[in-house]
Amino acid sequence: MNGFLKVIGIVGLPASGKGEFSRIATELRIPVIVMGDIIRAEVIRRCLPQTDAHTGMVANDLRKGEGMDAIARRTIPYLAELSGPIVIIDGIRGDAEVALFRQRYPEFILVGIHSGFPSRVHRLERRGRSDDPKAADELSRRDERERAWGLENALAHADITIENEGSLEDFAREVRTLLARLRDDP
Repeated sequence: MNGFLKVIGIVGLPASGKGEFSRIATELRIPVIVMGDIIRAEVIRRCLPQTDAHTGMVANDLRKGEGMDAIARRTIPYLAELSGPIVIIDGIRGDAEVALFRQRYPEFILVGIHSGFPSRVHRLERRGRSDDPKAADELSRRDERERAWGLENALAHADITIENEGSLEDFAREVRTLLARLRDDP
């Protein structure tokens, strides 16, 4: 097993606020494992450029070859290396991943982050990561790809939901409050 009391998974569509949630957790010295980093490492291992298309292709390949919970299973060894009262798993993309984490970690809590399409497009325009969709139509295609992995089912079964439509300061305040509560609750 691991030395954690709680494993907290974060699920949301691209640019909904998962990365910001994780950044705040890191500031609070809460360990964070980013599932997308596991996919990006596989993209690099395959000597592919880090683009949205390649990242999506590799994620699909892994799920097709190893099952819909492939990325979650590849995440578990990283969890085993950490200890503390809580850990964050950023980037859950489907209900099969949630099922595996719930089975493996009895104190698993799923946090869903909701954000509308226009807000997410605006965030992506500012973020500028190499594997980000570059336009609204690309984001729509990525949303559909991730929905096919069961993302909306996972979102629908979140234990806690955060609406991220306000200011960054409001979102950060809500995340800090939530993390303090989760860290302190027995």
